[in-house]
Amino acid sequence: MARQNRQSKEPRVKKFRVTLADDNTHRQLSVVKFTRWSFFTTVISIVLLILIAVMAAVALTPLKTYIPGYSPTEGRRNSDQTAMRIDSLNNVIARWEFYSENIRRVLDGDDPVKIDSIVKSYTPARDTMDAAAFHVRDSLLRQKVLDAEQFSVSSTSQARALPLEGQHFFTPLKGVVSEKYDKVLHPYIEISAPANSVVMSVLDGTVISADWSDEHEYTIMVQHRDDILSIYRRNQKLLHKVGDRIKAGTPIALVGSSEASTADEHLRFELWHNGDTVNPTDFISF
Repeated sequence: MARQNRQSKEPRVKKFRVTLADDNTHRQLSVVKFTRWSFFTTVISIVLLILIAVMAAVALTPLKTYIPGYSPTEGRRNSDQTAMRIDSLNNVIARWEFYSENIRRVLDGDDPVKIDSIVKSYTPARDTMDAAAFHVRDSLLRQKVLDAEQFSVSSTSQARALPLEGQHFFTPLKGVVSEKYDKVLHPYIEISAPANSVVMSVLDGTVISADWSDEHEYTIMVQHRDDILSIYRRNQKLLHKVGDRIKAGTPIALVGSSEASTADEHLRFELWHNGDTVNPTDFISF
């Protein structure tokens, strides 16, 4: 009992010391003193630092890609962007199909598709529309035009000429007509003007073609209402792209050769109506 009482009266140890000594000479090399509180504080701090270092390495380095089940954010972003590009390309291809079909109709003398209505109401669902549906819509449009023309008091040729005669055309380029219209040899006119002169749209419409070729250089085509098509060739720069809706008198190109030049250049201008060329000087003052 006396021994137990003496042990219970011994003071509680509050400080500890770890000594590093030479086993042969017993010379002390290092001494570390600490308490229980400082020991636990040091251990917890070391563990926290290790956790922070691991989290930083995972978040800021490619190590996170080795974690099973991890889906990289960059990969998801790239896949989303790729899907968006594919969808946009599908839309562009569908629109180009409409434009090429319209040009073919104009050159073959058929009634062109109403590009304005197509651009306005275009949706991706048109990609699934087959040729039969387009033929049905075109037949309905033709029948509607025929029904409207049967009550006309004038002849068929006069009825078709009224849209052109009643239009208020803007002059596409301020210059001199250097080459007159000839339906057989050259169904267009050439207008001479200084380089960099502004070419303007003759009517409201939609750009259905804007490209470059070795023969005609930069060319832009604008589809207007009442089956009217205007074509502007031999430009050095185009100011609009396919699908743009433009107003009459809006600048659409700069006349001139694609090569640097300060001399007078010329614009080759064509005016089409119902799939056939017409003399622009009959309706436009130059």
